[in-house]
Amino acid sequence: MMIEANSMHFSDLNQKVRQASEQKIIINNCIGQRYIASGLEQKQIELHGTPGNALGAYLNGGEITVFGNAQEATGDTMNDGKIVIHGSSGDATGYAMRGGKIFVRGNTGYRAGIHMKEYHEKIPVIVIGGTAGSFLGEYQAGGRIIVLGLGADGGAPVKNFCGTGMHGGKMFLRGNTPPKNLPKQVCAVKATKADLKEIEADIAEFCALFGEDFEAIISSDFFVLTPDSKNPYQQMYTKN
Repeated sequence: MMIEANSMHFSDLNQKVRQASEQKIIINNCIGQRYIASGLEQKQIELHGTPGNALGAYLNGGEITVFGNAQEATGDTMNDGKIVIHGSSGDATGYAMRGGKIFVRGNTGYRAGIHMKEYHEKIPVIVIGGTAGSFLGEYQAGGRIIVLGLGADGGAPVKNFCGTGMHGGKMFLRGNTPPKNLPKQVCAVKATKADLKEIEADIAEFCALFGEDFEAIISSDFFVLTPDSKNPYQQMYTKN
């Protein structure tokens, strides 16, 4: 099914997507319509243009592929499925996501992975090919955030206040030095072979999606960030 979105109101576009009987939907000329594929299950969306806020919010399965950039809150509270962004993604990518995977070839804005957490057996994953903005993983309670870009002089590919309020999950940051000024409840250690084994499949999937060199990435230095059990953050949530 083909949809020309350039003159459509976002509510009309979303209704057309929800009511479509076809499993694959191609959306052309997207110009900022919000909530596209919200609550989607099983369908495949191929999107050309720039979707607006909350792309794939409450996604329950299926796959969304964007040939362009995405705006804020991509994957907001998603439960399952996959979102693939061939450009960059705005602020709060993966906001409160509880499952599924988000792959971003470019950069993300601030607060990527904010409030993300594991829900039952589901482990949410965000893989960022470029760099991440400030407050990466703010209040992270579960899941994995993987950043593959490189900062200045090969350092950590994030801006300020990484891991603020982090109390669960892990971050894997490519680079030869950890982020500066980490909060006291976060530990940063150089990744071991066992650590890299944990993210090997995620990196391989990223490379397959975007044509990147898996061996070059997996052989790089990484730092792993986890909550410090000796200086725990007072948790805001209980698990699940």
